[in-house]
Amino acid sequence: MTVISIQKLPQTDVLKFFTEHWGSTEMVISSGVYDCSKLHGFAYVDKQNTILGLITYSIRHKECVIISLDSIVEGRGIGSLLVQAVEQNASEQNCTMITLITTNDNLHALRFYQKRGYHLVEILQNAVEKARAYKPEIPLIGNDGIPIRDEIRLEKQSGS
Repeated sequence: MTVISIQKLPQTDVLKFFTEHWGSTEMVISSGVYDCSKLHGFAYVDKQNTILGLITYSIRHKECVIISLDSIVEGRGIGSLLVQAVEQNASEQNCTMITLITTNDNLHALRFYQKRGYHLVEILQNAVEKARAYKPEIPLIGNDGIPIRDEIRLEKQSGS
């Protein structure tokens, strides 16, 4: 098993992964609308090149923005390896900051990123309501029965 650039995978595999795990390739957050299949990213694949995890990101100026992270096998370090690959790439691209946005219901992501040195820096109240105006299939209720309302921005200095 290994981490590879998603550009080395057949585009159909990447599209299928996003459709199965996110409903579409489109990610709507307060910073914009992203087609994850067109972003840079890394995949964790097995010997048959089956995608077991995938991360996408965008680089703007000196900031690397993680757009999506999904691991279909929990507790094996797949998410950690993918984040490390993005952090390494961000460092090589001379980024000074790595940021991401998650929703208020995603306690798993909040734990995951804070354990890896990310800090909560902003709460964007009712941001998901605005995203639903564009993408109405975003659910009202998320993980653990928590209403999905707000976005939380986290950041980490590149190289730390």
